[in-house]
Amino acid sequence: MSASPAPLETPPPAASAPAAPYLSLRDLHVTFVGGRKPVHAVNGVDLALAPGEALALIGESGSGKSVTLRALMRLNPERKTKTTGEILVGGRDVARLDGKALSLYRGGEVAMIFQEPLLALDPVFTLGQQIVEAIRRHERIDRAQARARALALFERVRIPSPAKRLDAYPHEMSGGMRQRAMIALALACNPRVLLADEPTTALDATVQIQILLLLRDLQRELGLSIVFVTHDLGAAVEIADRIVVMYAGRIVEEGPAREIIRNPRHPYTIGLLKSRADGAMKKGARLDAIPGAPPDLANLPAGCAFAARCSIAEPRCREILPPLARHAAGGGVRCLRADEAPGLLAR
Repeated sequence: MSASPAPLETPPPAASAPAAPYLSLRDLHVTFVGGRKPVHAVNGVDLALAPGEALALIGESGSGKSVTLRALMRLNPERKTKTTGEILVGGRDVARLDGKALSLYRGGEVAMIFQEPLLALDPVFTLGQQIVEAIRRHERIDRAQARARALALFERVRIPSPAKRLDAYPHEMSGGMRQRAMIALALACNPRVLLADEPTTALDATVQIQILLLLRDLQRELGLSIVFVTHDLGAAVEIADRIVVMYAGRIVEEGPAREIIRNPRHPYTIGLLKSRADGAMKKGARLDAIPGAPPDLANLPAGCAFAARCSIAEPRCREILPPLARHAAGGGVRCLRADEAPGLLAR
């Protein structure tokens, strides 16, 4: 006997709403003061990170990527830094945290993997001592329990002979093993958000791939939200769901990773993609480098900061700062000629 059809008045299932952001930046400005002129490192960044999402910040050195990450951790020097805007993590205003609350936030809610672990790790303590101290600072457990968890973390990040490596000093480990230990330290207190500041830059190509795959596996296994800073588009594609392109402290393009790679709209993003070597290049061929240099952040131009280096810039580009305009593919671009740029800049 056939099943009866559903009543006509039954509404179709509602589409699932997108997850509310766990981390959000609203009109973030970071200015370094104390020198001859203020340096405007971050200029009005709006960003949202959903639970379990991996986001990559890309751009040249001086684009504001690392300063943005350090603002999330309140690590920029307070006496020489003016920070305005709003940083919300888990519904809390990070600017209002102080004392013990700030200490517990760092590592407990948001943790950071630094670019060079040999400088970030304390050279006079073993790796095990450093992880045990971090765990016990955030949780009331004894040293033996904390060491057992440190050992489990070393196993999770795939450090060989983990029990032996816990008693090693940072200088006794290779670059790749130190970075794995840095990841273990960042995960020690079960953070919800992981900030990775160019964690593969100092490593050789083979180890870079291993670290990227490890981070991607951990992100999926633990449900972490990740902000991954890099100037390597290949690394960004490996780990990110969404890519945000920064230039002169502003977001100039953002969207799903595949959309950014396949259909870039901003001349700067197109230039970054064209300046990469790929398998189709002939031996001895020259890369299409972006001409010029990034602007002086103490003397930012009135209009588009990329106009001086852009081959399709018009006079209005030097006068008007374009807004970040949304488009149908789910991203945004800050360019007055975004609709024409892909065709004009094609090979």
